[in-house]
Amino acid sequence: MRRFRAILIKEFRQIRRDPLSLGLLVFVPAMLLMLYGYALSFDVKHIRVAVLDEDRTRESRSLQDSLFQNPYFDRGPTLATSAEADDLLNCGKVRAVLIIPLNYARDLAQGKSVQLQALVDASDANTAFATIGYLDALADRLNRTVRLEVQKRRVRSADSPVVMLEPRIWFNPELQSAKFLVPGLIGLLLMLSGVIATSVSIVREKERETMEQIMVSPIRPGELILGKILPYVLIGLITMTLVLLLGYGLFGVAVKGALWLLALTTLLFLFSALGMGVLISTLTHSQQMAFQIAVLSSLLPSLILSGFIFPIQNMPILIQGISYMVIPRYFVAALRGIILKDASLIQIWPNLLGLLVLGLLFNSIAVWRTRKTL
Repeated sequence: MRRFRAILIKEFRQIRRDPLSLGLLVFVPAMLLMLYGYALSFDVKHIRVAVLDEDRTRESRSLQDSLFQNPYFDRGPTLATSAEADDLLNCGKVRAVLIIPLNYARDLAQGKSVQLQALVDASDANTAFATIGYLDALADRLNRTVRLEVQKRRVRSADSPVVMLEPRIWFNPELQSAKFLVPGLIGLLLMLSGVIATSVSIVREKERETMEQIMVSPIRPGELILGKILPYVLIGLITMTLVLLLGYGLFGVAVKGALWLLALTTLLFLFSALGMGVLISTLTHSQQMAFQIAVLSSLLPSLILSGFIFPIQNMPILIQGISYMVIPRYFVAALRGIILKDASLIQIWPNLLGLLVLGLLFNSIAVWRTRKTL
């Protein structure tokens, strides 16, 4: 028992001297529970919908009011032309556009059938399914109301449909899950592999005691960071090409957009992800610790806070704010735009700007930390 007690006391002292490990064991699980407990939700709410009202009558405005009197739809802009609908859907600013046809109120008053049209962005298949379901429920509710009024006036039979909804699915007409999942999986896998690979690059030098040789050499911190990152940039580009070919061959996910824009987006993403990995490497003193932090900071946020599976608009405001620091949030959105929508640079530039800002932030801090070491 004396030997056992000695080892036990020694281990507690060792843990006390390593507060980072203690934090990973005690506080990180509690923090993740609070963070992801709010972030994880399979409910689809706050779907941003724009309206093209070609009728512009009291009845059409009443229809719009009934659409947005629930937590499922958020009011988007009111459009004047169908061209505006194309731009909003391509940019991802709205998830659906409801088109109210001309003579909507007149046809209802005469007991004629009215056909509403909904343009739905299906680049996120789960949200598209939910949007169509919610709009169908709205049409059914409107039908019941209108049928009662028509029956009272005896214009037509109460059993005949009055309002019909015609959904038009954009970007993913078959609503295939693979086309929604493949861009997200690319971001998740590249993020995980890139951060883990570079997170052990500098700390490996510390463990092998070769950092002293680098310290006495004339190399500058920026040159050291660049030399550590560039090989993994090349590997990342090769990996990206491979997974795109596999995505096309196995799942039929073809790249509709410009290849140069896809390459630019990938380079900015690798610049950010690898910079984050190098920053982790400068902050840790063992490869094991660097690996743990790299997995913790890349896998779960990429899976949950990037919009890959769970819609960001459903999360609380605080969690949405935290998601702005998650690199795949921008990469996944840009990939879906390029691969599925044939998006242009003008339509995805906010995502590219986010990748650039995070890349500059992580790499600048990594250079500063390395300068202190050297």
